[in-house]
Amino acid sequence: MRSIWNGAISFGLVSIPIKLVNATESHSISFRQIHTEDGGRIRYRKFCELEDREVTQGEIGKGYEDADGSIIPITDEDLSSLPIPTAKTIEIVAFVPADRIDPLQMDAAYYLQASGAPAAKPYTLLREALKRSNKVAIAKFALRGRERLGMLRVVGDAIAMHGLLWPDEVRAPEGLAPDTDVTVRDKELDLADALMDTLGEVDLEDLHDEYREAVEEVIAAKASGEALPQAPEPAAGGKVLDLMAALENSVRAARESRGEEAGEHAEVKSLPQRKTARAAPKETGGKKSASTAKKTAAKKTTASAKKSTAKAGQGTKKTASKSTTSKSTATSKSTAKKTPAKKATPRKRSA
Repeated sequence: MRSIWNGAISFGLVSIPIKLVNATESHSISFRQIHTEDGGRIRYRKFCELEDREVTQGEIGKGYEDADGSIIPITDEDLSSLPIPTAKTIEIVAFVPADRIDPLQMDAAYYLQASGAPAAKPYTLLREALKRSNKVAIAKFALRGRERLGMLRVVGDAIAMHGLLWPDEVRAPEGLAPDTDVTVRDKELDLADALMDTLGEVDLEDLHDEYREAVEEVIAAKASGEALPQAPEPAAGGKVLDLMAALENSVRAARESRGEEAGEHAEVKSLPQRKTARAAPKETGGKKSASTAKKTAAKKTTASAKKSTAKAGQGTKKTASKSTTSKSTATSKSTAKKTPAKKATPRKRSA
């Protein structure tokens, strides 16, 4: 890989000669601007306003426009003599835990390559020190005409550096959150958790740029004169107003996409039922009414049998009324006939 910057890492009094190499590359497809009538290329030419003529790249420099509109020329020699220590040095200023770095500050990524044999030992020392401390190094460096902030960390057997935005370059998210009071119910959070668990994790190596692949298919089809690939029909669906229904449908769809049954996991099955389901026991008539009546009669019969047995055993207690006694006796007989032998046996033994 070609280096884009040569310098050194300043680690206290230790200096590590390194080369800066881009750690990422873009695979996006770029297009040229053309004249739609004849396909001719559209080019931008650079003209000097004073001479009204096109100039070459070698004639172009840089300048700073002052408040009054005047231009102050700035040369590379002017910038190379800046009195800053980071002109050719990545100066480490601190070591901090990785979670102290806000991902919003992350910028371009680079690899730091040891430059020559003398750099091998100090390079390895810094790498192993970063590993053992579980920290990242915060550094300052100058690149492409400005001083930047960087974060050094270990990637495999190499040291990588992420360019960081300065803290004052990150905007505060003021006024972006909803300005209305919203209450999130536990049932909604349970379904959201179930959806997160169903989607699970993913290996980032399995993800790819489907848009770029589709554009490549279109280009290949047009180049060969074939028919363009047809876009799939959009999924039919209206506007979902019920958040719970949307979450339930999302969980169901995620499970079906993974080949799972809708009720395999307990997270959703344990949720409370809808109001219509809870109101069902209030209905009367039919089998439910008959079943309830039988259960009530059985309870009354059992209670009467217990009272009758207690009265017969004691023998000295007075009965409340003749009608009650006769009713209890009749109920006791019918209960005795229906009572299994296992229950009757203990009473005979006790007698």
